[in-house]
Amino acid sequence: MGLDHIERLISLIAGCVAVAMALALPFLIGKLYTITAKPISAKKCAVGYKLVGNLCQLTRPTVVSDWILRFVMILVIGLLLVMFALLRKRVGVAFVGLFLGLAIGTIGLPFLMLGGWLVIRALRLQKYGDATFAGSSMRAREMAKAKKEGRALAPSTAKSAKVAKGAKTTAPSAPKPPSASKRYTPKQRTRRR
Repeated sequence: MGLDHIERLISLIAGCVAVAMALALPFLIGKLYTITAKPISAKKCAVGYKLVGNLCQLTRPTVVSDWILRFVMILVIGLLLVMFALLRKRVGVAFVGLFLGLAIGTIGLPFLMLGGWLVIRALRLQKYGDATFAGSSMRAREMAKAKKEGRALAPSTAKSAKVAKGAKTTAPSAPKPPSASKRYTPKQRTRRR
């Protein structure tokens, strides 16, 4: 259930992008940005705002306190994403990707897509034994055909593929019940006729 080569590479790239985003935030400090608001009444704005068209705008410089929490959050989550990708932990990468995508808003859409993609691949791997689209759909067709014919489908392994090619298969018999234990099985009463 670990990450394969492609998933690991994409996760590492996403983690590096997240860390780069976090490291780019300090360069925003000192830059000016504009806040817009609706006018209080017709053609009147709050103190400090200027009326521009139909909206009130306030221009102010970016300060550290505006971005420090977001900087730490993105940096820590990005480093976690890289760590889980290096350890090939699918659940960790999926959870951290989804969390980062939800935490940073619209910019986090690629991270949200990464987490969702890994969850879908994990479900395919669990259900069909293959995370790829082609492999899982082929396995799904085999399962549907077996269900339609009313037979049990053999597990998807290399050994079963060899058996299917050349050797004859026998129908599985019902498992034998466990033998009676002298210690735990109560004695049976004889039936009267």
